[in-house]
Amino acid sequence: MDQDNVSELLRKVRMENPLVHNITNTVVTNFTANGLLALGASPVMANAPEETADMAKIARSLVLNIGTLTVQTVEAMILAGKSANEHHIPVIFDPVGAGATPFRTESARKILSNVNVSVIRGNAAEIANVIGKQWEIRGVDAGAQAGNVMNLAVTAARQLNCHVVITGKEDIATDGNTTYVVENGHPLLTKVTGTGCLLTSVIGAFAGVEQDVLKAAVAALTFYGVAAEKAADKTAHMGPGSFQIEFLNQLSLVSDEEIQQAGSFKKYLG
Repeated sequence: MDQDNVSELLRKVRMENPLVHNITNTVVTNFTANGLLALGASPVMANAPEETADMAKIARSLVLNIGTLTVQTVEAMILAGKSANEHHIPVIFDPVGAGATPFRTESARKILSNVNVSVIRGNAAEIANVIGKQWEIRGVDAGAQAGNVMNLAVTAARQLNCHVVITGKEDIATDGNTTYVVENGHPLLTKVTGTGCLLTSVIGAFAGVEQDVLKAAVAALTFYGVAAEKAADKTAHMGPGSFQIEFLNQLSLVSDEEIQQAGSFKKYLG
């Protein structure tokens, strides 16, 4: 896996325009749709239980995000997830705020017990709480806590039998045996609501064009981080509002050459 692979997959997303079915939270729906469009993917936001299974089977990937959670949402997600599994469509799961309340944690575990998930993407606290480990969480944000995040990611991947992505100052992607640490990104991503949720959907777009899910996740993380760095450079001293708009621009504009120059990740085995 190298920068050439990232560039190749980015070109495939932009050429193939994969349909990404998002059942996501109401806070980020617009931003997620615009971000996927900027990237070159095709978003659909269908969350009614009456149609989620039908929509999932025609998509290239399914993204489940429990940010604004209801009992009906969980029902819709499970219906869509089972349909995606039946039709061999990758499912990417974002357990937003897992650990903040019992309902949220139990809902995340219920989805995982009913749906075969290809990738689970969250911060360290969310992933830890999903697998029953203690880690501070405040609302939907990870608290400041010492811990070996790479070990947590590997443990979660083995326990959940899926790929795990933990995002933070550095992003970690693992299948439980091979692990990548992606060093791209910018702190301004934490100042705009929905950047983590959009990242989950971007992973869905890359997984929609690449069967090697770990490769797709690393490529998505690298591309996303480079776009954030470019946006931050262009909006220095202008604040998070300007960054948000320029970030959407850069999701569309980041080139192969910029990936080659700025993409940075390391591989670890075991």
